Amino acid sequence: MYRAPVSEIAFTLRHVAGLGPALAEGTFGDLSEDLVDAVLEEAGRFASEEIAPLNRVGDVHGSRLADGQVTTPPGWRETYRRWIEGGWNAIAGPPEHGGQGLPVMLAVAASEMWNSAAMAFGLGPLLTIGAVEALARHGSDELKARFLGKLVSGAWMGTMNLTEPQAGSDLAALRTRAERAPDGTYRIFGTKIFITYGEHDLTDNICHLVLARLPDAPPGTKGISLFLVPKFLVNADGSLGRRNDVFCQSLEEKLGIHASPTCVMIYGDGYVRDPESGEPGAVGYLIGEENRGLACMFTMMNNARLNVGVQGVAIAEAAYQHALGYAHERRQGRAPGHRGADMSPIIAHPDVARMLATMKGHVQAARAICYACAHAIDMARLGAGEDAGRWSERAGLLTPIAKAFSTDIGVEVASLGVQVYGGMGFIEETGAAQYLRDARINPIYEGTNGIQAIDLVTRKLPLSGGEAVRAYLGELRQIATQLRGANRAGFGDTAALLEAALDDVAAAADWLLRAQAEGRVDEALAGASPFLRQFGLAAGAAYLAKAGLADAEDGRAALARFFAENFLPECAALRARVTGGAGSLAAARALLAMA
Repeated sequence: MYRAPVSEIAFTLRHVAGLGPALAEGTFGDLSEDLVDAVLEEAGRFASEEIAPLNRVGDVHGSRLADGQVTTPPGWRETYRRWIEGGWNAIAGPPEHGGQGLPVMLAVAASEMWNSAAMAFGLGPLLTIGAVEALARHGSDELKARFLGKLVSGAWMGTMNLTEPQAGSDLAALRTRAERAPDGTYRIFGTKIFITYGEHDLTDNICHLVLARLPDAPPGTKGISLFLVPKFLVNADGSLGRRNDVFCQSLEEKLGIHASPTCVMIYGDGYVRDPESGEPGAVGYLIGEENRGLACMFTMMNNARLNVGVQGVAIAEAAYQHALGYAHERRQGRAPGHRGADMSPIIAHPDVARMLATMKGHVQAARAICYACAHAIDMARLGAGEDAGRWSERAGLLTPIAKAFSTDIGVEVASLGVQVYGGMGFIEETGAAQYLRDARINPIYEGTNGIQAIDLVTRKLPLSGGEAVRAYLGELRQIATQLRGANRAGFGDTAALLEAALDDVAAAADWLLRAQAEGRVDEALAGASPFLRQFGLAAGAAYLAKAGLADAEDGRAALARFFAENFLPECAALRARVTGGAGSLAAARALLAMA
């Protein structure tokens, strides 16, 4: 059973990601160390004791659709009610709408615990929080007054409706249409697929954020608008009114996250009509400006991308704990140096120890990257002028790395967890397979990891003419310099390996910037995914080293050394793939033709 690693999370927040110095400087007002500890401890208790027991039943039972209504697994609704009563949905919400206004760092840390306990449970609130951010930043005062308080508290949930059958990640191909109504609202018509928690029984109302196109909209992504389409219309006094013309047509049968209802949503098919006009169409309210919806939706998507990265950390942490417990209990063979007639616990075998150390190192590296990204978001929100701009660029730079690197790690660690179990890992009753099945969606949704790599290379590397990435790499180099000065034997060759890895990242970044400036965009894109992996390994290793420097004991130093000596050498090979892989890819394309 999962136990929230509260002390590890608190250590990473304070000593690696930047919360400690921010608290000391009063960046977050009167937020104290004691309050941070209290929030983390209670979040850990709730995740471990109340959410974690739902994980298995959610996987086996799943959510089910009947007569247009979705029922979540047994215990789901009651636990969600206790969760919102505890104020967990409102951690970082705007105080003027009932939120607690705590740092994003704390909200992200809590989110990790919810998703480790049961990812299918943590997934619904993830999108609600994104909807809160989009509405708070871009919604009218009237929309905020009517919807934001309920969304902040979690009494209502939010969804994100982008994907359509003919348009996966290509938003320019969207066909869902919006028509202006005389009363200033809009009527929405179309089909959306892969809608997480599009229909469920956890809340009385669901607020769908829907991308649609007006009849006179310009073509492509410049002609997309964003609308809030509630399941039930809301009266002026805040009470629920009539059912809106939006319904769940079907639920997808999925590899994992069975308890999370993934819906096909139908807008405006005439099942429910306006009682006055008799016309069909789902009533929608414009968020932001007409034809400017993509900018509004990206506010929600960027929030979701970091939180999906945290899901990668979460599922990896749960899989690691699961495998570690089994490795201590399971006895098989006799490890080198074993004395006695009985068999050794499998953790005593070097290969199993290597797998578990690999899992632990990657979990903590990915966690630090995600928390550092959350810290940058906090600092950008609280800063002003050039300082806020620098932190905003840092958040932008780290978001695709946090999302893609961490979710790849989630899959890799969960797969290693199955391997630690051996044959029993392939048997469902042990639970090891569920982590791998659940983890596999994370590199896909909220922008595939290939899209994240493209974003990193084409949009984030060029920020401030490349100075944003150079400044970040400069900070990571300072950690390597501190390692040199620490002269602690426990770090082994970490300092030299980290310096070499950062040199490789810098060289690859310069090559990518130069290739794009010279118009060789196809060559740059061929190296995008290897570059993101290289960047994540180097940054993760630097943060592990930073953790080791902050801890007087040598346990963290030993983990940093293991990670550096076993994985940082990959950065040189990845540099070669970034700068020289385009030619071989072009040659190999001829082999990909259909017979």
